[in-house]
Amino acid sequence: MAKISVEIPDELLADLDDHVGDDGKFVNRSDAIRASVRKTLDLLDEIDARHDRLETDE
Repeated sequence: MAKISVEIPDELLADLDDHVGDDGKFVNRSDAIRASVRKTLDLLDEIDARHDRLETDE
């Protein structure tokens, strides 16, 4: 698995941390960020599909 480095504003990181840990939905920050990226990409795919912009394997 590749590692990347990103800069995140403090207020966004604080919000992220509210969802991480024993009382949160995610085990760690990496898990939360991966889930967010997946969800965002899925939403973008749905938007592209509605606008007939998805590439097909033909």
